[in-house]
Amino acid sequence: MCSSDLDEVIPRRCDWCGAEPIYLEYHDSEWGVPNFDDASLFEFLLLEGAQAGLSWITVLKKREGYRQAFDGFDAEKIARYGQDDVNRLLQNSGIIRNRLKVESAVTNARAFLDIKERYSSFSDYVWQFVGGLPRQNRFRSLKQVPAMTSVSDAMSKQLKKDGFRFVGSTICYAYMQATGMVNDHLVDCYRHEACAELSG
Repeated sequence: MCSSDLDEVIPRRCDWCGAEPIYLEYHDSEWGVPNFDDASLFEFLLLEGAQAGLSWITVLKKREGYRQAFDGFDAEKIARYGQDDVNRLLQNSGIIRNRLKVESAVTNARAFLDIKERYSSFSDYVWQFVGGLPRQNRFRSLKQVPAMTSVSDAMSKQLKKDGFRFVGSTICYAYMQATGMVNDHLVDCYRHEACAELSG
């Protein structure tokens, strides 16, 4: 089979996703897809905060562990967690056992619920930073993709003001990428055009 035939069989993907099945599945089905679902947006907020200082693949591999440990990412249940729950979670090998990150999940659940009361939805709140529409970037290499932008700076500043933790600008930009607020699939990745079409 010649290389051109291989290109037809194996779609071109962003370089960062490597060859691990869990990473490929995430890249192909979730990353960069515009996400307006409050429950899913909260899940990503919790997971992105857990990633701080670690690789995303580490978090992905523990995603189901988080789902089980944190009541299916149910913000209302997590918001009611007390110190006994935090201590329980710190004994759970299925998650990243960092006290500050575990406590921030509880804090962020409470802030998330507060935002839902003040806005029509958390989705409306967080998508306001990009004007409600995904930003379509056209990067050709990973070197061109930023770690943060003025928009993620603004998001981080507001989230912190509204009581969220582990929401620095770099985390916010990764969150924007994951939830499709920006389309950072490289232009030669087969998912770039697909995600752009989902943006309407």
